[in-house]
Amino acid sequence: CSMPLLRASVASTRSLASLSLRRRGSNLIQRIDHRFGTLARKRTYAVTRPTFAMDKTVLVGREAVDRLFGPWTISRNEVFAESPLSFAFVNLKPVVPGHVLVAPKRVVKRFGSLTNDEVADLWQLAKVVGHGLESSAHDLFPDASRSRKPEYSLTLCIQDGPQAGQTVPHVHIHVLPRKEGDFENNDQVYDEIDDGEKGLTKQLDDESRRE
Repeated sequence: CSMPLLRASVASTRSLASLSLRRRGSNLIQRIDHRFGTLARKRTYAVTRPTFAMDKTVLVGREAVDRLFGPWTISRNEVFAESPLSFAFVNLKPVVPGHVLVAPKRVVKRFGSLTNDEVADLWQLAKVVGHGLESSAHDLFPDASRSRKPEYSLTLCIQDGPQAGQTVPHVHIHVLPRKEGDFENNDQVYDEIDDGEKGLTKQLDDESRRE
């Protein structure tokens, strides 16, 4: 293969990857129906099953399986994305529209107990999910999208241990799309995440009793 042809092939591959990434963001939001007036089985979100894949990150479809989250089981209906070692699922105690969780498939209490491969995989999936949420945030924040040029951001955080606010004994990353003015004080989001964590275990218990 000549160098010009090789360069053209690489450029074409990058272009297709970029297009797929944009489509993935749109697809992600379509599959996570975040409208707070809409409930599915009394959950905060309505989630439809996606069938979309790129590289090793898959927005799972009918082949999804239930996943353990600490001592609780997360229904396959709530899992919307997976990578080889991690999974992403809807949050039962969201702080903002689009607030989701990413966790390792192996039940691990503390971040320091993850393997290097699990750490890399966990953050890679969080990156993909965050990109999808941010790039399609106009669907999550319709009021903000009416402004001239709305800009969106992300908050990604881990509460590592009970003293840090962790209530579920399973490492997880909070991924939250953000818009200007969503909190009067920007650091208030962390207080809201703490409050949400405190109610998460009760919500998970309630969900378990329903099933």
